[in-house]
Amino acid sequence: MSAATIVPAVVAGARSSRLTSQVDNRVAYVSFALAYLIGHGAAAVSHGTDPLLDLPGWLPMTLLATGIVAGSVAATIASTRAQRDAPTAEVLSGKLLGIAWATAFTGLFFAITGLANTLDTPELQAILWPTGSAFVVGLIYLAEGAARRNVLHYTLGSWLALISTASLFLRTPGPFWILAFAGGGAYAIAAILEPRRLAAHR
Repeated sequence: MSAATIVPAVVAGARSSRLTSQVDNRVAYVSFALAYLIGHGAAAVSHGTDPLLDLPGWLPMTLLATGIVAGSVAATIASTRAQRDAPTAEVLSGKLLGIAWATAFTGLFFAITGLANTLDTPELQAILWPTGSAFVVGLIYLAEGAARRNVLHYTLGSWLALISTASLFLRTPGPFWILAFAGGGAYAIAAILEPRRLAAHR
């Protein structure tokens, strides 16, 4: 077999591997964008010393959770599709990243619940859960972006990690406004840019 025969085969194999490793995040990004904009937006207008609207306490969380569940399902389906023909090492990376979600949020639960109980300030949970969740999501996106060589995902994770923690400098409902517009807006921009990223890997 000549070198001319080997090179195209290697290139074709690399291209195939690159294609299977690309996760289409469009549906997930749109779902999370709506969850942040509507869920955190509802919390923003109904919290604080002079709320704009008098909404039931359960409504913002329900709206947020609905969008997050839809986005999580979409992300899981997209990730599973991308790994069907992926190399064994890449499949293992995907599984480890999947486990990281459960580990990170279990740790977040212990941290927030323990802190609120130790300081005897249960009201802390109302602000630490949304900001802490966005921070954890941001860190995992950083890991996923690095593992999958996805700069858009990595950038989105960096942004979420930074704005979620910086928002804690603001009084309520400030953090909710930041998460709604800076977080939801970032997801919306990522959804718009995702088709271009996918096209570049075809």
